[in-house]
Amino acid sequence: MNGLTAFLEKYFVPVAAKIGSQKHLVALRDAFISTMPITMAGSIAVLLNAFFRDFPTDWGWTGFVSAMQPLIEVNGYVYNGTLAIVSIIFAFSLGYNLSKVYEVDRLAGGLVSLAAFVMNLTVTVSLDAVKAAIAASNANFDVNTLPKEFAGIYGFFSLSQVNGTGLFTAMIFGFISTIIYAKLMRRNIIIKMPDTVPPAVSKAFAAIIPALVALYVVGIIDWAFFKVTNMDVITWISKTIQEPLLSLSQGYGAVLLVTFLVQLLWFFGIHGPNVLAPVLESLWGTAQLQNISAAQEGVKLPFEWVRGSFDAYVWMGGSGGTLVLIIALLMFSKRADARTVAKLSLAPGIFNINEPIMFGLPIVLNTIYLIPFIIAPMIMVTIAYFATTLGLVGPVKIAVVWVMPPLLNSFLATGGDWMAPVISLINMVVAFLIWVPFVITANRVGVPEEEMKA
Repeated sequence: MNGLTAFLEKYFVPVAAKIGSQKHLVALRDAFISTMPITMAGSIAVLLNAFFRDFPTDWGWTGFVSAMQPLIEVNGYVYNGTLAIVSIIFAFSLGYNLSKVYEVDRLAGGLVSLAAFVMNLTVTVSLDAVKAAIAASNANFDVNTLPKEFAGIYGFFSLSQVNGTGLFTAMIFGFISTIIYAKLMRRNIIIKMPDTVPPAVSKAFAAIIPALVALYVVGIIDWAFFKVTNMDVITWISKTIQEPLLSLSQGYGAVLLVTFLVQLLWFFGIHGPNVLAPVLESLWGTAQLQNISAAQEGVKLPFEWVRGSFDAYVWMGGSGGTLVLIIALLMFSKRADARTVAKLSLAPGIFNINEPIMFGLPIVLNTIYLIPFIIAPMIMVTIAYFATTLGLVGPVKIAVVWVMPPLLNSFLATGGDWMAPVISLINMVVAFLIWVPFVITANRVGVPEEEMKA
């Protein structure tokens, strides 16, 4: 065990640390985190509509739904201003955070990234699309009477391109445009104004040339791509890159691997979810946003395992399901030091904050707890994954704030599926059974007899 730990410390930890501090990945991670107020607001709106519209409709409570219609419509407005345009919001956030790590004007960087993303949106609608939309609305109108002038009408873009579907395009062109802008800014290829000019005006003029070059590069890419492929970039990225990657993320192997890596990183004191946030948010976070959109629209959820699934079923009390460890320590540990740490860690653990137990017990670099710390979450994710894919519990379709206590988290995240907290509870029991033998073993390791608690 010591040899394995030494090997990982020598070869794995330095690589993980470099990845965790790589500035582009840091910016991507922070960009997702920065959108949390928006995604939470939209998720709450979808959750409320689940309780005021979806469930009552299934139960035949049409009178209740009618009475709640004003609130349902308000929730729709909130959704339209948040998750329905989350790619637009993310595009700005990415440019802002990337400019931050390059130490250039953040606001201008965010605007450049936003503009680059919008440049990729389809702003025309075909005659066939107009006819399909009218037919779908069941309007009393003969779609065949539409004049040919409607074909290619300008000034419309689809919300389906600016919700979670457009995130990969926002990432790619956010990086391209902002990096060009930032590098030109750092090389002082700017319009310099006299010192007498107000700072705000000076900063705006300084960003003109870098922004102009960045946006024209994106424009040329868009133009050339369409001429060669006769397809807009955002559609191509969605079909060729985003959809295959999201499909890959739904495999059991991918879910199990990322769970293992999070635990392994944490064992060495590296915040696993933070280091892997670019992967977690880009793949499972994007899938979650699309599930939320589908829930709002009342259609089938496209993905079974999303970012919130880890929080709902695996990381209860924090990475490793450490709330269960705290309970096991309080019940079976005879070590005074361990029991003291467990008592102090209980309240934070209920709200999924596990740094006190991670560094206080500690779990970090503690080979006694390495096996359960890695194995328990992998078994928990296995149970929850197959419970979801087999249809025993509905997929997560609501973004729940990460400090939501276990059981309640899974109930809300699935939009009120009563089986979700049952699966969470089963996982907690299984993890408890895994942790207990190691807690008992730790009673006899490295502590003088007089320090043992009878």
